[in-house]
Amino acid sequence: MKITEVRAKRIDGDNRLVGIAAITIDNCFVVHELRIIEGKNGLFVAMPSRKMPNGDYKDVAHPINSETRAMIEKAVLDTYNNLPELNKEE
Repeated sequence: MKITEVRAKRIDGDNRLVGIAAITIDNCFVVHELRIIEGKNGLFVAMPSRKMPNGDYKDVAHPINSETRAMIEKAVLDTYNNLPELNKEE
């Protein structure tokens, strides 16, 4: 499996969500709505999820092993970190 494209954008806000991304796998499968979150230990990527009737969230797409998760996270964060900063008006 190869990630062939990553699209990311910064989000301006006062919460931990700092960006949204989409990845294309092998030029034939796209996963949208990966969330880039500012956590206690730095940025991490949260997989697309859906709120369940009981209030819990369940991932709708996710890697099965830690190697794939690390590959996705690296690709998304590398792209995100190379985006221009948001212009915040004072």
